[in-house]
Parts: sequence; C-alpha cells; structure tokens
Amino acid sequence: MQELIQIRSQGKRNIIVCALLGMLGLFLAILVLVLLPKTFYLVGIFLISAALVSLLLAWVKFREPSFSWLLSKDSMVYQHRHGSWTLSWHNIQRVDVPNVSQGMGSQSLDMVAIKIKDYPEFLQNISPRLMTNILMEQRPLLFYNMPANSDQNCSSGNCYNDELLENDYFKDDKGQEYKGIQAMFANRMTKLRQRLGYDVFVSSTELDRSGAEFVILLNKCQQQVVVLS
Repeated sequence: MQELIQIRSQGKRNIIVCALLGMLGLFLAILVLVLLPKTFYLVGIFLISAALVSLLLAWVKFREPSFSWLLSKDSMVYQHRHGSWTLSWHNIQRVDVPNVSQGMGSQSLDMVAIKIKDYPEFLQNISPRLMTNILMEQRPLLFYNMPANSDQNCSSGNCYNDELLENDYFKDDKGQEYKGIQAMFANRMTKLRQRLGYDVFVSSTELDRSGAEFVILLNKCQQQVVVLS
C-alpha cells in the first residue's frame, strides 16, 4: 500500500470552467443591456442570472477540500467543507455499496457504506459541524426499509417526524454515556444499522470513481494493513 492515497471529489472538477463561463456571461449581459434595444432587456437579465449561478457554483466547488479522502497505512480520513472524520482500518467491519428494498427486489444506493466495530473511537474523531451536517443531509436514508409498524397512526404524519428526530442521550455497550450532538449522531448510526446494515454513509459524488471500485480499493487497503500488522 502507498504511503498516502489521495482521492479527489467530483465536486472539485471544472472550477475554472464554471468561473470563466460566469465571467463570460456577465460580459455578454452587459453588452446586451448597453448596446441592444430594450426589447432584449429580459435576455440580459437571463444572462446575468445564469452567470451568477455559474460563479456561485465555482465558489462552492472552490470551498471544497482539495481531496475528499486520504488513505494512509493507519486510517482513512474523509474531508468535507464542514469538517472531517477519521476511521482506523482496524475499526472497520465491512465496506460495501448499500442496497435497499424496492418493491419485490432491491436497489443499490449511489453511496459507499461502512459498518464500524467501535462507536467511541469513531465519535472521538469526527468534527461536531460535520456530524450536524450529516444528520441533516442524510435524513432521506431513514425512509428506506422502515419497520413494518411504522405506518400505523400516521394519518397526521407525526410518526415520520419522530423518525427524523434523534435522542440526545446515548449509552454504548461499554457503559460510556454521550450527550448532545455526539449522542444524536450515535443514535442515528444505530438506527441506520438496523435499517440498512451500516453506520456511516458517503455519497459517490465524493469519489473519483464508482462506488463499487472505491469499495474494492478500501478492501484491498484494509487487507494489506491486516497482513502487515
């Protein structure tokens, strides 16, 4: 295994292109508004709007970390503009592309999922801001493989609200207690493990290859670490 494998997110692609398109759009919009008749006013406004969207997209891409994943001999590190988390290879039980029930069959999610062995170690190595962001962004995962009795007493929709809320107290198998955002995140991981079989989920857009190919890479890295240890 290399000393360090760096994975660049798809979100970092085409920053310069987006910025150039935005500036070109603004330039054309100015020409339209200044040189052409007023009948083209709406065209100029449309060009300005499109240019601003392109510049905003370039700014969002620029704010993302240069590399979304860092794979070393000791651990994997996931980096996001809201923070990061670190997971040692020895704390990984399983990595795969998750599947969910879809009618009579199943469907693969466009994500990579990780089942971990020890919650405390992981909770100590994830930033609070990132935990908060994940709790909000990954809410749709809660609606997959819901318990059979979850549709009872749902005429008002309150049961779905309850599914989205996490308790701010958590006690692990070793008796260690957590409160606040750490507890909410631990309870979310527990709930997702019961539904989908995994604790941590990352979108495939954070990769430079398909989810299946990334799973193969992670498994290969973990196997090499186990052999060397």
